[in-house]
Amino acid sequence: MLRKRIREIAETRVRYDYRRIHILLQREGWSAGRTRVYRLYRLEGLQMRHKPPRRRVMAKLRDDRATAIAPNDCWSMDWMYDQLFDGRRLWVLTLVDNYSRVCPALWVGHQAKTSDVVSMLNQAVAAFGKPRTIRVDNDSQFTLREFDLWAYANGVILDFSRPGKPTDNAFIESFNARVRLECLNQHWFIDLDDARTKIELWRQDYNDVRPHSAIGERTPMIMFTAHTNTLMGSTVPEALV
Repeated sequence: MLRKRIREIAETRVRYDYRRIHILLQREGWSAGRTRVYRLYRLEGLQMRHKPPRRRVMAKLRDDRATAIAPNDCWSMDWMYDQLFDGRRLWVLTLVDNYSRVCPALWVGHQAKTSDVVSMLNQAVAAFGKPRTIRVDNDSQFTLREFDLWAYANGVILDFSRPGKPTDNAFIESFNARVRLECLNQHWFIDLDDARTKIELWRQDYNDVRPHSAIGERTPMIMFTAHTNTLMGSTVPEALV
């Protein structure tokens, strides 16, 4: 099991050597020492190359990646970009709950920074609760120490997609397509405040009004609250009251 887990981590964190893999294993509760991790790392032929190969012959998803079975079981997150009417770039950080399809938050700004990722997640967690896992790609905003520390401090698992494999995070790709077609392509944005207002109004409509075919034509918020009420009695996230 330990040897298998070492390979799984190495395949998703392709630039991690055995020392960093050992740290991640400790976070997950494994008691193996660094020497044992190094020995198994070598047996698996995982010595890190200083230059990445031209072609990645094989990479697979973790065997334990499963379908979300409840709200906050797994969130997906990604960056999109658009522009204001004068051509200035506009970044949109998207977030979706893979089970209920609720969008806990959308962040809009002129720059894409890790601090903005952390800020949006704090806002989303305060309103909807803490996710068990967040699926992201390998963009620099998701691989820097600040984001990793946030996840570690909050007990959230980061599930990274394989480079060049957008289908590893299909939920956010589908959600981004809706944001593009139903919101970004439908509006001119005069300035940043205008963009934030229009995009937030779309998020609220998406959560509360828009029927979603993947969840029986219900709205994402109905799906979220129905399951939350079942598990927690009358306790409902603050954002839903």
